[in-house]
Amino acid sequence: MQSLLGFFKTMRALLFIGAATLSMTVKADIHVGVILSLTGPGASLGIPEEKVINLWRNEMGGQKVKFTILNDNSDTSTAAKTAMRLITEDKVDLIIGSSITPTSLAIVEAAGAEKVPVISLAGGGAIVLPQDGPRRWAFKLSPTEVISANRVMEHMIKSGLKTIATIGVANSYGDGFLKTVETLAPTKNIKVVSSEKYNATDQSVTAQVLKVLSSNPDAVYILSSGTPGALPHIELIQRGYKGHVYQTQGVANADFLRVGGKALEGSFMTVAPVLVGDQLPDSNPIKKVAVDFLKKSDANFGIQNRSLFGATAWDALLISDAAVKEAVKVAKPGTAEFRSAIRDSIEKLKGYVGTEGVYTMSPQDHNGVDDRSQVMVKIENGKWVYLP
Repeated sequence: MQSLLGFFKTMRALLFIGAATLSMTVKADIHVGVILSLTGPGASLGIPEEKVINLWRNEMGGQKVKFTILNDNSDTSTAAKTAMRLITEDKVDLIIGSSITPTSLAIVEAAGAEKVPVISLAGGGAIVLPQDGPRRWAFKLSPTEVISANRVMEHMIKSGLKTIATIGVANSYGDGFLKTVETLAPTKNIKVVSSEKYNATDQSVTAQVLKVLSSNPDAVYILSSGTPGALPHIELIQRGYKGHVYQTQGVANADFLRVGGKALEGSFMTVAPVLVGDQLPDSNPIKKVAVDFLKKSDANFGIQNRSLFGATAWDALLISDAAVKEAVKVAKPGTAEFRSAIRDSIEKLKGYVGTEGVYTMSPQDHNGVDDRSQVMVKIENGKWVYLP
């Protein structure tokens, strides 16, 4: 009887040790929610982003990672509902997305209220500014409107151009750029002679283009994203406009080149360095990371399908990987403490080189890039050509 009791005590001790060992070695999965605009006006951004997300390995920060990718249909209400589903049902640790500014704003409002960090792939400054309330939990990777517009105006000055007109999409992305242009232009002795708006779903912008042409601008700056940005560009050329046409990087993908066709020839655009990574000088600190990504992208999707938006998604993954690596040191995935640790880790990034810029975040700056995040390119023979 005594020996039997001893046997059970020994077995119980062994089971306890085994359970303790198991609890120390089993790692909880990281769960990343991804919300993209896979249909609707933002689809030309969301589709290449999804392709790149699917290239990522099955680890993040040394932990197993699970991605749940959902479509917001380029719709703000869908984006907000999708974010809440990921937060309440899937218990995600982090959200990446969305592809465009309006849907990103909806996600940030929902996720910030629940203290879930968000890395937006869109460009509007309103995603992270002002840096308070729900935006404390939001980060974005595309440069500020000021950096982009300043590059355009520097190019105008070098070209001897003195007047500018804008045609912008009527949403938070276009409005953010318009406000920046109107503020920045007077400081550069450039006069804004006309400002027109259109909806991303419009089939015609003839009226807006005619008004712009009547103001006889030296340059027209189109403030749009995705393939809708091609519409006013085509109309301008068909109406005989001979001045400079500039675009934001919100249109920088193969679909834009396809839709715009020959009308785009000779136009200019500010973009993240990765789009012309292999044309950059060796002295550019972003070149190596950019070229490494382009090799991976070209091998999987073809050089003809290079997309700035795929690169944005890749930077989001790189930054997430770095943040998770630090966050797991202080908290367990699936907890509020872990989500907070991810947010804090991203905010502490210093001199982190991605494909699109060098990121240095702070409590006051959840974008973190400087003017190295934009270069000027010209469209020649349907290709992006770097302008030093």
